[in-house]
Amino acid sequence: MSNNPAPNVRPSLTYAAAGVDIDAGDAVVDRIKSHLRRTHGPRVLGKHGSFAGLFRLDYNEKLFKKNYRDPVLVSCTDGVGTKVLLAIEMGVYDTIGIDCVAMNVNDMIVQGAEPLLFLDYVGIHKVTPQQMEQIVKGVADGCELAGCALIGGETAEMPDIYKSGDFDLAGFAVGVVELKRVIEGGERVQRGDVILGLASSGVHSNGYTLVRAILKREKLQLDKTYPELESERTLGQLLLEPTRIYARQIVSVLNSYKVKHTIGGMAHITGGGLPGNVCRALPEDCDARIDTQSWQVPPLFRFLQSQGNVAEDEMWRVFNMGIGYVLIVRPYFAEAIADRLRHLGEQVSVLGKVVAGSGNVQLK
Repeated sequence: MSNNPAPNVRPSLTYAAAGVDIDAGDAVVDRIKSHLRRTHGPRVLGKHGSFAGLFRLDYNEKLFKKNYRDPVLVSCTDGVGTKVLLAIEMGVYDTIGIDCVAMNVNDMIVQGAEPLLFLDYVGIHKVTPQQMEQIVKGVADGCELAGCALIGGETAEMPDIYKSGDFDLAGFAVGVVELKRVIEGGERVQRGDVILGLASSGVHSNGYTLVRAILKREKLQLDKTYPELESERTLGQLLLEPTRIYARQIVSVLNSYKVKHTIGGMAHITGGGLPGNVCRALPEDCDARIDTQSWQVPPLFRFLQSQGNVAEDEMWRVFNMGIGYVLIVRPYFAEAIADRLRHLGEQVSVLGKVVAGSGNVQLK
């Protein structure tokens, strides 16, 4: 009888054992099929599950509403930031996708573009089909609100990158605008132009690292209602409110003035607040003079400021403070544009006007 020890038998490794479940990924593809399809119009070609999405840009005038005669493609990419950590903590996954679409298309329409298509990217610790379906459902909901097609995306299961329970969400959007209708940083803005502000739906998707620091330090509870918030909703529900999507409304207004250049500039109010974003729509010889008393700052912002002992300047630099989008318009058309936006469901405030200056924002 041999005294040699039995050879070590190494177990067979699989992708699933290493942390990536291909079967779960395939299940996700099947579950999200209907969510993609409900965003598709006749310009979307190809079948679900293809390696890339197909979108027809120029098309037969007899079959569709319009043609682009001198089209310029407009593209952007963005994510949701640390707001996803609140979604994870609350176990709510069907709204964060709306934020992802909003952060992209709200940037795009600033240039005067119509959103056409959207793709999403999810990096995640472990794919759970039910959770992924909820995330993509939110993206599809956002695409419907924006009037664009969700034609594809990518889910990457990476347990070595993301810890258990974590995921990240980003998106990529493409739109189109006629060359002569492009709105480019301040070229058409003039002294005397009126500044209109559209109400935000809350904090939107910027400043959540500061929000979470306030929550942690002050031990605030997401499932609790606070009298200072003046709402029956919990703090968590208010903080997770999706970013408002302004795309259809802005495109509708732009389409109402195909000849006259009534809108000189626009700004999506994201990180940097009003001071850091409205300046991007100004020429070098103009300032935007904004009256901060012209709208009511929502209680949520003052609650966060009070709880975190945040300085006033810091609040205006980090948060939108209740204004999510800004239009700079010709004085003669200001009232008509404001009325049309209100008719389309927006809360509109006249924030101020453009004055001589050096490309800055004056908050008064």
